[in-house]
Parts: sequence; C-alpha cells; structure tokens
Amino acid sequence: MKMIVIPNNCACYAHPMLAIARFSIPLGQSSAFAGQIQAARDALAESAGFIDATIGQNLDDPTLWVLSTRWENVGSYRRALSSTRVKLEAIPLLAQAIDEPGAYE
Repeated sequence: MKMIVIPNNCACYAHPMLAIARFSIPLGQSSAFAGQIQAARDALAESAGFIDATIGQNLDDPTLWVLSTRWENVGSYRRALSSTRVKLEAIPLLAQAIDEPGAYE
C-alpha cells in the first residue's frame, strides 16, 4: 500500500502534536480495513487544527498498519475526537489500535 499524506496547507506551529495509532489486522481483513482507515482519516481531516495524515502498511509484516496524524496542538486533536463525524467514523477504528502510547510533541 502506498503512503498517503494529506497536507492542509498549514504554516509552522509552535507546539504541533503527532498522534500515531498502530493496528494489527489479519490479512483477510486488509481490504475492508483499508477502506475503514481511509474513512477515519477523512473524518479527522475535516477537523480544525488538522495538519496532515499518513496511512501506511508495514513492508515486513503486512498485518501491521499505521495512521499518523499531525495537529496544530493537543487541544485541536482532543476537540477533533469529540466531533460527531469522528465519533461515528474514526473512534470505532481507533478503538482497535494496539494499546500503546501514541501522542507525541
């Protein structure tokens, strides 16, 4: 799978935030998951403070996926998670993420 980056034509930010969610998905579910992760990315991309997003599938272990998003600040990310569209389209997917810290400065 190709890496997909969606820039939001943003300038530099004083305290940008990086959110990384990794997923372990059986190969038989890859096609369905690809659609779900793209829908989640699209929902997040509509949120204020969104900078860009990258979706990737691991080259060595194709069961591993990543959704990496950049935000103007941590508040923008947290507000995005409370929007109705994100609750419907992204949160169910993010709940499947590997349980590990994923917020970075």
